[in-house]
Amino acid sequence: MASANPFNSILKTLEKPQGGEFGKYYSLPALNDPRIDKLPYSIKILLESAIRNCDEFQVKSKDVEKIIDWENTSPKQVEIPFKPARVLLQDFTGVPAVVDLACMRDAMNKLGGDSNKINPLVPVDLVIDHSVQVDVARSENAVQENMELEFQRNKERFAFLKWGSSAFDNMLVVPPGSGIVHQVNLEYLGRVVFNTNGVLYPDSVVGTDSHTTMIDGLGVAGWGVGGIEAEAAMLGQPMSMVLPGVVGFKLLGKLRDGVTATDLVLTVTQMLRKHGVVGKFVEFYGEGMSELSLADRATIANMSPEYGATMGFFPVDHVTLQYLQLTGRSEKTIAMIESYLRANKMFVDYSEPQIEKVYSSYLQLKLEEVEPCISGPKRPHDRVPLKEMKADWQACLDNRVGFKGFAIPKESQDKAAKFSFHGTPAELRHGDVVIAAITSCTNTSNPSVMLGAALVAKKACELGLEVKPWIKTSLAPGSGVVTKYLQKSGLQKYLNQLGFHIVGYGCTTCIGNSGDIDESVASAISENDMVAAAVLSGNRNFEGRVHPLTRANYLASPPLVVAYALAGTVDINFETEPIGTGKDGKKIFFRDIWPSSEEVANVVQSSVLPDMFKATYEAITKGNPMWNQLSVPSGSLYAWSPTSTYIHEPPYFKDMTMSPPGPHGVKDAYCLLNFGDSITTDHISPAGSIHKDSPAAKFLLEHGVDRRDFNSYGSRRGNDEIMARGTFANIRLVNKLLKGEVGPKTIHIPTGEKLSVYDAAMRYKTAGQDTIILAGAEYGSGSSRDWAAKGPMLLGVKAVIAKSFERIHRSNLVGMGIIPLCFKSGEDADTLGLTGHERYTIDLPSCVSEIRPGQDVTVATDSGRSFTCTVRFDTEVELAYFNHGGILQYVIRNLIGAKQ
Repeated sequence: MASANPFNSILKTLEKPQGGEFGKYYSLPALNDPRIDKLPYSIKILLESAIRNCDEFQVKSKDVEKIIDWENTSPKQVEIPFKPARVLLQDFTGVPAVVDLACMRDAMNKLGGDSNKINPLVPVDLVIDHSVQVDVARSENAVQENMELEFQRNKERFAFLKWGSSAFDNMLVVPPGSGIVHQVNLEYLGRVVFNTNGVLYPDSVVGTDSHTTMIDGLGVAGWGVGGIEAEAAMLGQPMSMVLPGVVGFKLLGKLRDGVTATDLVLTVTQMLRKHGVVGKFVEFYGEGMSELSLADRATIANMSPEYGATMGFFPVDHVTLQYLQLTGRSEKTIAMIESYLRANKMFVDYSEPQIEKVYSSYLQLKLEEVEPCISGPKRPHDRVPLKEMKADWQACLDNRVGFKGFAIPKESQDKAAKFSFHGTPAELRHGDVVIAAITSCTNTSNPSVMLGAALVAKKACELGLEVKPWIKTSLAPGSGVVTKYLQKSGLQKYLNQLGFHIVGYGCTTCIGNSGDIDESVASAISENDMVAAAVLSGNRNFEGRVHPLTRANYLASPPLVVAYALAGTVDINFETEPIGTGKDGKKIFFRDIWPSSEEVANVVQSSVLPDMFKATYEAITKGNPMWNQLSVPSGSLYAWSPTSTYIHEPPYFKDMTMSPPGPHGVKDAYCLLNFGDSITTDHISPAGSIHKDSPAAKFLLEHGVDRRDFNSYGSRRGNDEIMARGTFANIRLVNKLLKGEVGPKTIHIPTGEKLSVYDAAMRYKTAGQDTIILAGAEYGSGSSRDWAAKGPMLLGVKAVIAKSFERIHRSNLVGMGIIPLCFKSGEDADTLGLTGHERYTIDLPSCVSEIRPGQDVTVATDSGRSFTCTVRFDTEVELAYFNHGGILQYVIRNLIGAKQ
């Protein structure tokens, strides 16, 4: 059982310079261990947490020693517990988390436990960054109209979260319309240093969105976890993690004139993907750091999931303190932050000699070598220098279908699809832009690229350039602060003139909420098989994500989004070809509309002011009229409605008893799906719009929901019936069982019928037959979505056998009781001659004590072929979760006091 903290002897008092004290803190220097000085700053945060929470039960002295000895232990994949300072939830991922908490209360009640024990034990920040469907775009009233639509569609979901804010202690809910979760976290919620009951400690956070990593730009250690892990952390469970390696990324020099933070982050993303950083921390350092604004750092940190790292960390320095000042944090708070971090040797002062840190591996980038670029057409790390874009596009048309190819026959590449746009003759060619979106996640915390985009718009308008009316343009700032500085600069009117009206503050095009494109444009694309393009300033461009009809999707800086909207095509060389014709008939080139770094810096300096942040965040705590008028039921147990298509009680705890079910093998399982490499959570998890012919649509129609009210999968994440039907419903799914056909279907092996994935899974479940999934490398890469694990579990999937897994998804599978297995190096389904038509038996010991993390097991098939796999339970805690049937069941039994 827990005992007194053995490190209380290093609990020191932090004095204020002017007298008095800030509080007490666990002093790392007081340990007098020279190994600590060499630790990366990111590892010091793990160390401090382990020391502060050491009770010789959940966190032990030997865990602290493992972290101190990081240089020797990290290559050995050792397990450590980590207790984050807080948990961050966003609207979509927050709903299932609150649903599960409400459901756990019911389960506790039924098992005779105290349901009020189900409460967050660490601060939980839940931001309703409602995912804005860009239905209303080119309109001055877009924000209000979209907000009204959102409340109309999502009233039930919002009301449920409002109930949660009062039903659960320690939970702060930021109302809709305030901004995107990551930017609100950066500008407002990030504490940097906590002072709780007189004890000071570093802010750290896990969030239910993979881009929680944006906060790492502020020197707060944060990363995305599955909703399942987040819920356990909320309930006081230590997160079990493998002590990560840390890649030291040295930045030198300064960006050239006209090069943006987005160009830098796309370059960094490509470098780190090539280096291989999955499961690792990346820590940035070097003299080039002083040239990077906090917003630039946040842009790089935001993209951690795209380069595969757990986080990209920027230690706190003077730039961080200046940003805290800019965003309205009090002088008293900033003084406390600096004093604490200096005292604990966690502050970087570049005016002092630097102690060389030890890293697992090293990378270096001279900032002056970064050049303008975009990434695509299907993956964020496929960077294309701007000067090579036209040649790269032509190659993509030629190349066979793949990440860099569309296989368009030579004779069809110059085809023009003629159509009538509201009575005006028009035409579309391959590569023509139909969606141009400045989206809310990666870049809109960055005033330099936002005001840079506005300057491009100003120059274009003054020269007489226009955006074609059928291109769907939109601007979704990350917070109300952006609106304030765009208006103060006097530049918003130029963005409006080009169609980039503000549509709302939340996830938009990047998550698939681009809304419909004009029917005439959609028909021209479909009927002529055109490869239409979208250009967006987000961080994800996987095929089928942005819009079903845009097969080419490019990530670009906000100024480049405007430039490509003006050009109307990605098939252009900006150096030699004009963007368009001005009002005097003169050809206008890219260089004519591109602002200098000095122009951008001047407008940032004069337009971005601390009062804007203070005013914005004072307002959000008051809510808005639509939120404040929502009436919600009281009571600590939720009154589930059997007719609701938004909020539904999931079956996770059905027939749950006090005794853990124990580990389970898999016997004679059928293969539900057979995949190749890079199956992302976008392919697995329900996301975007609900297709009219999908099983989810059929369910909604049967429950009296009109098609116009389907809403998105994201908005219905609180209903397991919808989400199970939307699992593997991506229209770009490539399933080898279909022999080349693309789409959300599979073969029901016993009958040979082609069915939707959901219908096939239900056929197997009804017959009492287990299923497994075969996959290639990087299975589950992309966003951390709990439904990418919950959905397969509800479909009856018992195991996934892959070449490799993305970190968060593998962990989520374990949390839902699904066995992750890896093929041996050099082997996969193809090399082993597996077709997916076999039946699979995985023989696991029936006692959890006989299973070891990372042990080998034999997988036998009914064809007579057997092969060896590694079971990817990576820690003892994960084995405990598996023994209990999942992490939530483990927590409930633990809270009630069942034997573990």
